[in-house]
Amino acid sequence: MTEAMPNTAADSTAGAPAGAAGPAALAVPQPARAGRAETVRFAATHTLPAFVRGAFHLRPRVVAAYAALGQQGWSAATLRAMRARHGGAPVEVRGLSGPLLVLLDQADVRRFYELPVRTLAMDAPDKYRGLSLLEPTGVICSHGDIREERRRVNDEVLAADRPVHPSCKEFQALIAEEAPALVQRCELGFPLLRRTVARIGRRMVLGDAAAGDEELARWLLAIREEANWMRMRKGRATAAEALYRKAAARVEEYAARAEPHTLAALARSHPAAAGPGAAALDAVGQAHHWLLALDTVGPTVARTLLLLAAHPAEQEALRAEVDGGGADLPRMRACVQETLRLFPLVPDLVRVTRAETEWRGVHYPAGTAVLVPALFHQRDPEHVPAAHQFVPARWLRPGAAQDVRMAPFSHGGGRCPGEHLGVLTAAELTAAVLRGRRVSGGRPAVDPCLPLPGILSSAGIRLTLALR
Repeated sequence: MTEAMPNTAADSTAGAPAGAAGPAALAVPQPARAGRAETVRFAATHTLPAFVRGAFHLRPRVVAAYAALGQQGWSAATLRAMRARHGGAPVEVRGLSGPLLVLLDQADVRRFYELPVRTLAMDAPDKYRGLSLLEPTGVICSHGDIREERRRVNDEVLAADRPVHPSCKEFQALIAEEAPALVQRCELGFPLLRRTVARIGRRMVLGDAAAGDEELARWLLAIREEANWMRMRKGRATAAEALYRKAAARVEEYAARAEPHTLAALARSHPAAAGPGAAALDAVGQAHHWLLALDTVGPTVARTLLLLAAHPAEQEALRAEVDGGGADLPRMRACVQETLRLFPLVPDLVRVTRAETEWRGVHYPAGTAVLVPALFHQRDPEHVPAAHQFVPARWLRPGAAQDVRMAPFSHGGGRCPGEHLGVLTAAELTAAVLRGRRVSGGRPAVDPCLPLPGILSSAGIRLTLALR
């Protein structure tokens, strides 16, 4: 790829400010701005591939092509070059839909997580345009007081502050009921895993009656695929809105008769759902996000099993924990978290400022989009030991979950409230596959002695299972 051209705006920060009276004059910090060639390179290797890949529903063929071409390596090389050229300062880049402030230094990333959501909001314009089709009354599409109330209800339903969800036993039981379908043959392919996880997700969110509702699954998939276009196709976006209303009505029907332990039932029984602001709150409306989030368990489990197949010693270390069962599964959870560090579900974190903010002495107005390339930072060899290796033990050390270098679920006020439930579900399902068995091989081949690839397409994963 073409290297960045000289950036006169950024270069000027090293010299004396205009009008300086002498050496004692204080330099006024200047924003670091990407030059034209640097902007083109960033768009070609980072933002455009992210859009083509799909922000809300991954396009499998595109992901497979990116994996074969090593696209993530292109992006990482671009970001490293930007960091070196601008001394780690936040770099203002012209994005696909306006200026974008890219954070490349750990200190700035830490501050990103520390700023309150009222200042650094999650509903960035591009994200909002897509999510407003998927979950128009969801937490991420909200701001101000209604956002805080929806977030509070969402956190309590998901038991965000508890490592083990109150419905853990019921969820473990339904996973145990669904898991045998995955181990009937000696080979496990991703399509079967995806369908099984979708059944589990519908049962956890909407109840047993929804388990086999493939029509609802098709409706939600169609909406997610259209959300990838971020309302650029107006006619199809309108059709997706109509389809959302049908899906929302179906979800409400299931929620009304869901078992008490399900997420939808917990949302309906929340005191705020019966209060004066219940209609605006739409507690069950968050179910669309829960279904979307739980569907990502499939790719995570597939990648975790593939990595364990390539690391037999790690697989053996899990044996006692897997066979013993239990709600905690600390080592298995660490394997899932390490998989998500290497292959995060959300490789970029994008926020938008709701007030003026200051970054390294430079003031940026409200409405500035701010990007943390999380995958880049989580795999940065300059800051993360064994950055491209599968090392689950790193998650067992004290304080690992608060380490800002690793953010598969983000940090601070924007941290995913479903983190514990998602990791629990993935760990429990992975353990169910391994109980009494071992993963003896997998495709694509992964060499544990080499750096892991930047992208691992889950759609092409095939796993060989053998009895112990």
